[in-house]
Amino acid sequence: MIKVKKEGILLSKTDLEFENEGVLNPAAMQEGDNVHIFYRSVQKGNFSTIGYCRLDGPLTVAERWDKPFMVPEFEYEKHGVEDPRIVKIEEQYYLSFTAYDGTNARGALATTMDLMHFEKQGLIVPPITFARFISLVRSDGVNEKYYHDNKFYNPHADPEKKVMLWDKNVVFFPRRIEGNLVFLHRIRPGIQIVSMKGIKDLTIEFWENYFLKMQEHIVLDPVFTHESSYIGSGCPPIETEHGWILIYHGVEHTERGDVYSACAALLDLDNPVKVIARLPYALFSPEYEWELIGDVNNVVFPTGTALFGDTLFIYYGAADSHVACASVSLSALLAELLTHTAKDENKNSFKAKRGDYL
Repeated sequence: MIKVKKEGILLSKTDLEFENEGVLNPAAMQEGDNVHIFYRSVQKGNFSTIGYCRLDGPLTVAERWDKPFMVPEFEYEKHGVEDPRIVKIEEQYYLSFTAYDGTNARGALATTMDLMHFEKQGLIVPPITFARFISLVRSDGVNEKYYHDNKFYNPHADPEKKVMLWDKNVVFFPRRIEGNLVFLHRIRPGIQIVSMKGIKDLTIEFWENYFLKMQEHIVLDPVFTHESSYIGSGCPPIETEHGWILIYHGVEHTERGDVYSACAALLDLDNPVKVIARLPYALFSPEYEWELIGDVNNVVFPTGTALFGDTLFIYYGAADSHVACASVSLSALLAELLTHTAKDENKNSFKAKRGDYL
């Protein structure tokens, strides 16, 4: 098994109103020896904004703002801007986040050229109800776990069929692939992928056609015990000569509640819907008190990385209360992944067996 070092807590809540409930789930953008951290800050009442700090090296906080970096401005995000991720594509930075209006949680985007002045581009996930989603994907033979087992989307709990499709964990690849912008997103219980020339291509017609062939767009579905309930995109993919390393989160329902772990897979460089390898065990899981006990217990939620030498620093939310960090050798992680390559064309199916990745 790969050796992971827990570096500990980087940030905790303060007495400032905007982050007096907790801080968690940080985006990370490395610029030389500095790491810019954009983290979810929660005030009492569960209203979220995005806070900012700058690290000198991977672990030393050199600057931390005493006010929110980004706040809700529009109706679709009136209850919070949450769980950011960030990449740089060519000369532009893409900061994706979850917009929460008090009922629906959906992926949104903001962009900038300078890391400081972001322009919100709005929601970029499907603008459809869950009822419409069901009517589209049923014809494609998508596993019924995508709609029958989700408490948010049970059609019997939405008699007027107005609940929007929850689509979260939008994570962009840090470069264009075959000329297209590409991002991962998460409709429970799996991880899907989108490829398009530009954001304006994401029309209602685009999404309806997408869901008619949804099976083609599923990258990963839950396979192993530690991710048996559902999975979701985590950190932006990391490019290596052997493929994209994807660090994602997996959830297992246990007697002590849901347990969130960090997981890892390797995706094809030119066709990232193709899974090359996948760890059959969690990369790391909650083990310390600050990961086991918090606003939500038993959570490690990876959302950003920085690379110093061969050491990959993974920034994550701990128990929905702290921003923490773990580290691992990138070359060792890649080597370990390559010992667990996929052997079965059904690797993305709920019918896949553990042995497919051993």
